[in-house]
Formats: sequence, C-alpha cells, structure tokens
Amino acid sequence: MVEVKAEEERKVRCLLIGAPSLRKQGGDSAEPKELQGLAQTLGLECAGSIVLNRIEPTPAYGIGTGKAQEIAGQAKDLAADCIIFDWEIDPSKQRNWEKLTGIPVFDRNELIIRIFAQRAQTREAALQVELARLTYSLPRLSHSYGDMARQRGGSYGTKGSGETKLELDRRQIEDKIVQLKRELAQVDTNRRTQRKQRERTASSSCALVGYTNAGKSSLLNALTGAGVFVEDKLFATLDPTTRKLALAEGSSVLLTDTVGFISNLPHTLIDAFRSTLEEAALADLLLVTVDASDPECHAQYQQVLKVLEEIHADKIQRIVLLNKADKTEGNEVLRSQLDAWFPGALYVSAHTHAGFPELLAAITEALLGAERFYRVPLAQSSLVELARRNGTITAEAWTEDAVELKARIPGSFNEDGTASTRTLALLAPYLVK
Repeated sequence: MVEVKAEEERKVRCLLIGAPSLRKQGGDSAEPKELQGLAQTLGLECAGSIVLNRIEPTPAYGIGTGKAQEIAGQAKDLAADCIIFDWEIDPSKQRNWEKLTGIPVFDRNELIIRIFAQRAQTREAALQVELARLTYSLPRLSHSYGDMARQRGGSYGTKGSGETKLELDRRQIEDKIVQLKRELAQVDTNRRTQRKQRERTASSSCALVGYTNAGKSSLLNALTGAGVFVEDKLFATLDPTTRKLALAEGSSVLLTDTVGFISNLPHTLIDAFRSTLEEAALADLLLVTVDASDPECHAQYQQVLKVLEEIHADKIQRIVLLNKADKTEGNEVLRSQLDAWFPGALYVSAHTHAGFPELLAAITEALLGAERFYRVPLAQSSLVELARRNGTITAEAWTEDAVELKARIPGSFNEDGTASTRTLALLAPYLVK
C-alpha cells in the first residue's frame, strides 16, 4: 500500500530537447533553462536534457533518424515519462515520435498551454485557456492528453481544463470553439464597459508589462497594497488586476498588472488573451519591468518589445524598471552592463521599496507633465482655467498684472520647441525659464 502511494506521488519525469540556438548562445554547457523552468512550474521533474547541434528538416522526426533513435534510447535509459521539445513540432512528427518512443511527446506550446490551464482562476482566464487548448489540439486529435494522467504523478496538468479527454471528433471541437468565442465576446463586452466606467473618472492608466516572473505582481502589491497572488514561478498570475496608485499633488493613476510575456508565446494564446493584453495596448503609460538579476534580462526585454509590437502597444510612452535591484547591489560590473543595455532605466526593488520615490516622480511627470512655472498676463487669465481643467496647478498667485502659476500640464516639448498638446502650446509663451 505504501509503495502504491509513493508511486502515485512520484513526479512525472521528462527529457528536455533544446534547440541548436541555445548551443550558439551558451557553448557546450548550454541548457534549455527556460524550458526547465516551464517544466518545473507544471510540477514535472527534469530527468535530463539534450541540446541539439542542428535540426535537419526531415519529414519523419524533424531531425535525423539516427539522432531520433538516440534520443528515444536516452529517454528509456533515464526512465523518462515524456519528451518535451523547445520548439513547435507539427502533428505528424508528434505522432511519429510517440510511435518511436512509446511515451507522450509534446512541444513548448503545449507545455505553456498546460501551465495556463493550471493557473487560470477566473472564468475569463479559464475560457481563454480552453479556447487556446482546443485550437491547438484540433489538428492533433490522435494525440491523447489523458495519457499522462495514467502515468505516475497526478500533478501533471490534471486540474481544470487540462484533464479533458481529446478523443472528441472534429465537429464537437469546432462547435465548442464557436461557443467559447461567443462567451469570450460577452466577457470582452463586459470588460469594455468596465473600462469606460474607469475612463469617466478621468484617471490616467498605467500598465505593468514584462517577461514572466520579472516581479510585476510584487511591484503592484508593494506600490498599492493590492494583495495579488505572488509566487516565484512562471505565469503565477494570468488575470489583470487594477488598483489606484496615489501620486503627488493629490492626483492618482490606475495601475494594472498584466499577464507575463515569454519567448515564442503560442499564437493561440496571444489570440485568446487579446482582450486581456488590451489593458497594455490601451494604457497611457507602460512600466516595462525587467528582472535585473536574470542573466538573460536583455534578451527577455527584446522579446517584450516584440510582443508589444504584435499587440500594437509599441508606440506608447514607457518607463523601463530594473526590478530586483537589491540583488545587483555591489556588483559594479553587472550595474555597468545594465546601464549600457537600459540607458535611463530606474533601479527599483519590490522587496526593499528602493527607487520608489524616483518611480513615482517619473510616473507623475510622464502622465501629468513636468512641473513648470508660468507667468500669465491678466488679459489671458482664461488660460488659468484651461490649465486647471487640463492639468494640475500646484501653486497659484495673483499679482497686479499677472497670474503666477506652478503647474503640471500633460505633454512635452519636441526638439524644435513645439509643444505636443494644445494646452501646453497655449501656455508656452508665458513659460518662465
């Protein structure tokens, strides 16, 4: 009885196969670290990893037959329960691999979808993940998702939508996809209504975006006391959370935590989570959060920029935050490298609250405008009301011939001296430099 229980609690062992690009980046010691992190997030045990020297475009396995047999042999020697590839493999190759090895074989996309299925908490997230899962599985009907539930270790994506059997026929899956799209359209309508209600408050919006596990939720909690779930794992949170963040002069901004990005994020997930990602695309300011302690932070930042471009959020003004700065203190070489990679970025720490005053000042200036001094003639006193309506007046004094203002007016001056907003342009002639 004890042996049966131990067998059930034993984690599923996986053999990881890395792409040749990893070897180019890290030499002979390269390992698929991100794939390992994804596997561990799903509760799998990494039995071993292989990084290929090259990928041959063969029709059967995508690599040479000899290498495929070598991988199958190593999986057997390691007693691996499944094989995971760090790139997308098409359905026919997936079936060939499973016939060769006799164990489930899947790719990075399926791994990420399974993680999302585990992490989904709200109805919207569950619908989005289910839509992505069915869209991905449609051409893979002969690939059984239920096999691993019968293997040792029940933690392998057995919760939520991940345990649904995929022996449904194509028509049933297509009908389910149509139904899910209808439900998501209704959820999206509700989200748009909520967004319009927030917009009526005239508060600016700010979105935390970045690579998964960069510390966005921790920053939201530290800045606003939101109490969002935080865990040192990939994709700890999937649902956007919005809280009010107090700024200077009694003003505030709506701060939203968004789903984390990752390289090669499956397009089925991008499509399914598009309404969620719109929180970033419709924000007035993006706080691009970077894990400063991660050796791959520059590559991760580039991937974030790529995703922002895909969701048409690349033109929005942004502030780069080097989070977990407390882990880089005293390392002058690393700090110098970070300064070169991210010029003008702010060092912050959700753990120690370091850099928060500078961050709040930067958000205030980006959204409310820099604090400037104006001397407006009494004949143009109507501009005072315009400044009050469209900006924030921090000090006001009326003299015999003018009104002296210290105010924040949204917008900035371009290199040629022209103002980017109408209010700033009208007040520009009275700016005291």
